[in-house]
Amino acid sequence: MTLAEMKEFASFPAATQRYIRRSLDIGLDRDDAMTRWSRDVVEAASIRAQARLYRNLPTLRQMVPDDSGLEAVEPFLGPLVAVIAFDLGQGRLPSFSAVRFLYERLIGAEARPWLPAAFCGAAALPHLHPELRRKLLQSISEAAATASGWSNRQPAFFPYWVEKVDTGQSLAN
Repeated sequence: MTLAEMKEFASFPAATQRYIRRSLDIGLDRDDAMTRWSRDVVEAASIRAQARLYRNLPTLRQMVPDDSGLEAVEPFLGPLVAVIAFDLGQGRLPSFSAVRFLYERLIGAEARPWLPAAFCGAAALPHLHPELRRKLLQSISEAAATASGWSNRQPAFFPYWVEKVDTGQSLAN
């Protein structure tokens, strides 16, 4: 399964891969995201805003409903939609599969049943350009939107930043 996760990650555009790695660094407190990912003042502001929103992730992880009772959905789904809406607004997650890949890692496998609803809610919000909303909403497959069950297997592959290797240098050694 780890190989399948790696292949899925490799299928994403480079900008999506970069954003997912950056988001995992921020959301999982892996590295200093500002030092590693900030290329300019605009990106630095985006990282700070993302870090503020991602402070809610530990609470969201604890609040994942274990059933479909509506009383447990409201306090979980609203904040989840808000944080996904931020990520979609950054323009680097072009599809449901990219959002699902990221949030399975940020929150855990137990969030899988709630991700289609949260994604659709976030993708339909008016802060996104209508053309982007259309593309995002078309990216969720019927199978994902209507699944009758979800795997509870935790993701195994968590992509990291990889330093570039100067192949000319390594071949000379």
